[in-house]
Amino acid sequence: MKLIRYGEINKEKTGVVLDDQYYDTSAFGEDYNEAFFENDGLSRLKAFVEANKVSLQPIPTGSRLGSPVARPSKILCIGLNYADHAKETGAAIPPEPILFMKSTTALAGPFDDIVIPKNSVKTDWEVELAVVISKKASYVDEADAHEYIAGYALHNDVSEREFQLERGGTWDKGKGCDTFAPIGPFLATPDEIADVNNLRVWLNVNGQKMQDGTTSNLIFNVPYLISYLSQFMTLLPGDIISTGTPAGVGLGFKPPIYLKAGDVVELGIDGLGTSKQTVKAYAKG
Repeated sequence: MKLIRYGEINKEKTGVVLDDQYYDTSAFGEDYNEAFFENDGLSRLKAFVEANKVSLQPIPTGSRLGSPVARPSKILCIGLNYADHAKETGAAIPPEPILFMKSTTALAGPFDDIVIPKNSVKTDWEVELAVVISKKASYVDEADAHEYIAGYALHNDVSEREFQLERGGTWDKGKGCDTFAPIGPFLATPDEIADVNNLRVWLNVNGQKMQDGTTSNLIFNVPYLISYLSQFMTLLPGDIISTGTPAGVGLGFKPPIYLKAGDVVELGIDGLGTSKQTVKAYAKG
């Protein structure tokens, strides 16, 4: 099953993707949020779709897509989780996952604009596989991690490198700006993905290939990450874990390349669709 949310920002309605067509599921009566996942929403939604398949209405042409998951309690991200990315940034291979958090107010739709923050000169791109948690997770064994996965989605972990690396403290300042977490176009349940450990991930800027990797090169794979993170904090239904990016980010070029107003970023992951964001300059109001 593939889940979507569509409509105006903060007024999104729910839907599903059937045979590559987008259909409204507003009559189901629930948003795709923490309560939905916590209360076996995926199974109930599946039953609703099966029972109402012939009467589901296509979403209006030209509708904006939002994040397929409503604002979660946490967006957890893993840094330097591909060896080639660590190398391009001059960092050592981490012995344990590097964790940072992305503000939930950074959440955006897959085709929304990326807004360069005020005073930013080093806004960068990162294509990533995102994992959505299905139920409360604490001290999870790696062998049981699959039981806690609601699904997967495409994520652009947009980053401001000066804020992240040159302004002191943690990475979070360069990761949580508004529009810095475009997710989607849809959330795919695990049965939709043949092998999450062998998915091509790619990203283009203005039509030029910048990133082209595979999740087979993850240093720490999805089950390990779920288990690891659950040792330090409780993961709640709907929480998002973004698993890291392969080589090819702007920071890694010599000299570095950063996004500017008018640039177009396109990205995709096998089985998880594609997204596209146009870069805009910050404007007050």
